[in-house]
Amino acid sequence: MSQPAQHPSDSEGLAPHPGLTAPPEPIRMRTLVQLRWVSIAGQMAAVIVAWTMGIGFPKGPVLALIAAALAMNLWLFLNPPHRTSPRRAIGQLAFDLVQISALTLLTGGLSNPFALLILAPVTVAATTLNARQTIALGLGTITMISLAALLAVPLRDATGTQMRLEPLLALGHWVALVIGVAFFAGYAHRVTAELAATSNALFATQMALSREQRLQHLGGVVAAAAHEMGTPLATIKLIAGELADELDDRPDLRQDAISLRESADRCAAILRGMGRAGKDDLHLHAAPLRAVLEDAAQPHADRGPVVEILAEGPDIRRDPAIIHALRNLIQNAVDFAQSRVVIEGHAVGDQLIVTIRDDGPGYPPALLARIGDPYLTSRKHPAERGTYEGMGLGLFIAKTLLERSGARLAFQNGGPGAVVMVRWPLARIAMDARAALGLNPALPA
Repeated sequence: MSQPAQHPSDSEGLAPHPGLTAPPEPIRMRTLVQLRWVSIAGQMAAVIVAWTMGIGFPKGPVLALIAAALAMNLWLFLNPPHRTSPRRAIGQLAFDLVQISALTLLTGGLSNPFALLILAPVTVAATTLNARQTIALGLGTITMISLAALLAVPLRDATGTQMRLEPLLALGHWVALVIGVAFFAGYAHRVTAELAATSNALFATQMALSREQRLQHLGGVVAAAAHEMGTPLATIKLIAGELADELDDRPDLRQDAISLRESADRCAAILRGMGRAGKDDLHLHAAPLRAVLEDAAQPHADRGPVVEILAEGPDIRRDPAIIHALRNLIQNAVDFAQSRVVIEGHAVGDQLIVTIRDDGPGYPPALLARIGDPYLTSRKHPAERGTYEGMGLGLFIAKTLLERSGARLAFQNGGPGAVVMVRWPLARIAMDARAALGLNPALPA
């Protein structure tokens, strides 16, 4: 358990749908068009206010640039593309960058208080496009900022006096905008990537829980089938035995009857085993703490390290989400243990505490504070892990499912290896296994 959980179940739910071969849209064209309408409205408002105040600027070229943005939006409205590819998205953002930069150049350059809007296209790109495309647009933004500073057409007030910044202040504005390109683009790209990773990991969690629930449904079906098939198999066995006794003078037919009876015995044995595997059906909503921990640990009991369960506690909710989450934690412990994994469970006051510890090398100190984040993969060399490989979702899935049940998790070293402590308020997880199930549902007439 020394490394963040990475096991075959990590990738549940992450495979793309067979019918989805095209990549998702980076951003809808309708969104870009709506943002441009807002930009056009703001630009026209600024032009009208400046005109009213008597500020001098080249009105013809400025209005022509605004008309170009208006024409682009009308064209996209009349000829909407079916999908927005990354190439088309970056082309539209580059158009906005050039249009805003040209307006800034014609209206005072960096002395224009609206020069900050040059950063808008690269910020949008950082939230929708990949790092390479964002860097390309960021370099283009720095270039356009520099051109707007060097080739700026100065504004004039009502008296005709030029409105210019002092050289040192203009340089400061240029540096601030360049820093803004790097900061806003980098920050937006990082936040968007983390949100996307978390969203994908939550989807994997939902798929894992759905799989666990399907397996539990299957267990109930198997138990019911084993019960229902018992009577006809007993009848077949009885009749086959009587036929065998009556066919002493027909050795060939008697042997067939004996084979039929033996096959019925075999089917009965198989169904008894399946019935035991499916005995915990959907009607068993509560179970002793030890039974729940044994259920969670059972798939990993014979994988090498000894799994020891020391649990004395109340009856608790038998929830597929809780069992699956504990199973992930136990698998992580078994994967990295040297020889022994200890699972302890007990109630302390109004808390229920489950501790899972192993004798492996422990969690990497550099990753200890981030354990439970999605896609936190191991730093061990693959040769040291054998065939063990994963996507870093095991602990994230376990942590998410357990926190939804009201638990709090703590990860630490000192078991002598790694230790996971899961703590519930007793009122959130305890259940009375002997409580009445309630009224049976009404059957349709």
